[in-house]
Amino acid sequence: MLTDLRIKNLALVNDLAIQLGPGYNSITGETGAGKSILIGALGLVLGERADRTLIRDDNDYCSVEAIIDVGGLGKAFHSHLENNGIEPCEDSQLLLKRSFSANGGNRQFVNGSQTTLSVLASIGEWLVDIHGPHDHQSLLKAARQLEILDAYGGLEEQRGEFAALVDQRAVLATQKTELIVDEDAYARELDLLRFQVDEIESAKLRSDEEPELEQAFQRATHSARLAELAAEARQLIDGGEPSVSDLTSALGRALQEMAGIDAGAEPLLAEQSSLSEQLGDLGAAMADYAERLNLDPAQMKQVEQRYNLVQTLKRKYGSTLAEVLEFGKKSAKRLVALKGRDEELARLNDEVSRLDLQIQTLGQALSEKRKVTAPKLVKEVEQQLNDLGFLQSRFDVEIIDPAELGQLEPGVSRTGFDRIEFLFAPNPGEPFKPLKGIASSGEMARVMLALKTVLASQDSIPILVFDEVDSNIGGETAGVVGEKMKQIGDRRQVLCITHLAPVAASGHRHYLVSKEIVEGRTLTRVAQLDDDSRVEELTRMLGGGGAAARQHAAELLNA
Repeated sequence: MLTDLRIKNLALVNDLAIQLGPGYNSITGETGAGKSILIGALGLVLGERADRTLIRDDNDYCSVEAIIDVGGLGKAFHSHLENNGIEPCEDSQLLLKRSFSANGGNRQFVNGSQTTLSVLASIGEWLVDIHGPHDHQSLLKAARQLEILDAYGGLEEQRGEFAALVDQRAVLATQKTELIVDEDAYARELDLLRFQVDEIESAKLRSDEEPELEQAFQRATHSARLAELAAEARQLIDGGEPSVSDLTSALGRALQEMAGIDAGAEPLLAEQSSLSEQLGDLGAAMADYAERLNLDPAQMKQVEQRYNLVQTLKRKYGSTLAEVLEFGKKSAKRLVALKGRDEELARLNDEVSRLDLQIQTLGQALSEKRKVTAPKLVKEVEQQLNDLGFLQSRFDVEIIDPAELGQLEPGVSRTGFDRIEFLFAPNPGEPFKPLKGIASSGEMARVMLALKTVLASQDSIPILVFDEVDSNIGGETAGVVGEKMKQIGDRRQVLCITHLAPVAASGHRHYLVSKEIVEGRTLTRVAQLDDDSRVEELTRMLGGGGAAARQHAAELLNA
C-alpha cells in the first residue's frame, strides 16, 4: 500500500506531501488542476522516463519520494530486493526516491541504497499497475497474461513443476555440449589437460608460499651486494680509525667526567651506556645476518628455480597461486569427465530422455487445463464488461499450441508450450484485436477494471491506479464503476482519478486536487475531504450548486 507520496518542483507542484489510506482512494478536481501530475510523479518514482521540461520554473531539479507498505508481499519480492543489492525493509516499509536535474543528472534510491533506473523499474512492476494514458500496464504483456490465466485456474504449482523440469534439462544440455566434440579436438583437449594437471600437481604448490619465496629469491639474487654492505657496516662499527665504537667510548669518558662534576649530567651518561649496548647488539646482529647470506650455489640455484617455476605457472594459469591451484582443480575435474566421456554421455542422454517425457506429459496436461480455464475467465470478464456498459462487447483468450506439441525445442519456455493473447472486440461486427492494440484509453481502462475485478483474489500487485476509467460513460454505469472500484479496494489499494460523482462517491477516502495562486505563481494543492467537503465537491461534479444537486450528492455519499 502506498502510504506517503512527496513531490517537489514538478510542473505546478512546489512541495506537496500526500498521505493515502487503504482501500479505494478517489481523486477529483477541475480540469487542469494537476491530477495527472500525481500519476506522473508516481510513474517517475517507479522508473518511468523523466521529462525534464516538467521541472518547475526557477528550479534546477525535481524529486519524488514514496513510502510503500510491502508487508503483504511474499519472500520472492524481498529476494528480488536482496538480489539487486537493496537493503532490507524496516517494519515492511519500502522507501523509494527519484530525483533528476535540468542538466541531465539522474539518481534513484531504494531503502537508502543508490540503484539503477532499470532496477527501480523492476521493483515498480511488483508494486503498481497504472491504467490510463500513463500506461504502466503489466497486464498488456503476454507473459503477464499467461500468469493471470494460470493464477485464475490455480495452475501455479504445475507451472512451477514444469519450469523446474525445463531448468534441469537446460543444465543437462549444457553438460552434453561440453562433452560432444570431434575426435581430434577431444584428443587435443585430453593431452592439454593431462599436461596442465601434471604440471600443476608436480609443482606441489602452497597457496601461501609466495611471499616467503619472493624474499628468499631477492636475498639469493643480491647476496653478494648484501654481504658487501654488511661488511661495510661492521667495519664502521668496529674496524675503522676511529670506529663508531671508539667514538662511543670517547663520548662515554667525556660524559663520565661531566657527571663527576655535575650530577645533572648523569642521565646523559645513562643514555650513552644504552647506546653503547645497542651498538654492541647491532654488531652481533650484523654478524649473524652476514652468516645467513653464505648460501652455497646449490641452495641459490634451488631458490631461483622454484621462483622461476612459480612465475611461469602464474603466467599460464592465474595471477596468484590460489588461482593456479583452482585452475588445476577444475582441469583435473574436466579430465576425469572427459576420460569417462562415453559413459557420461550415455548417462546424460538417458536423463534427457526421461526429462523430455516428463516435460511432454506435464506440458500437455498444463495446456489442457488452460483450455478448460480460459472459457471460464472469458465468461466472468464479459459479465464484468456488461456491467461496465459494454453490453455487446466480446472478450477472448487465444491459446496457441506449437505445431508439434511433443517435440521439444532447445529453448522451450519455462512457462509451458502455449502462447496466449487477450483479445477484445468492443462493438458488434468488429473483429477481435489484441488487448494491447486497443486505441481508446477509456476502453482500455474499463477492460482492465473488468479483469482486475475478476482477478482481485489472484493478482498479487498491491496498488492499482486508474486514470480516465470513466471516459465516455455515465448514468447507471458510472455507479457500477464506482462499486467495482470499491470491490477491488477491499483486496487492493486503489487510486482513481475520476470526473464522475458516482465513481468518486464510492471511495473510502476522497482527495481534492486544486490550484491556487501564491505570490503570483500557480500551485497545485491536494487535500483529503471530510464528509461535508465531499458533499460540496460532489455537488460541483454534478454540475450544479442548487439544493437538488446537493441532495443528490449527499445521497451518493450515503448510498
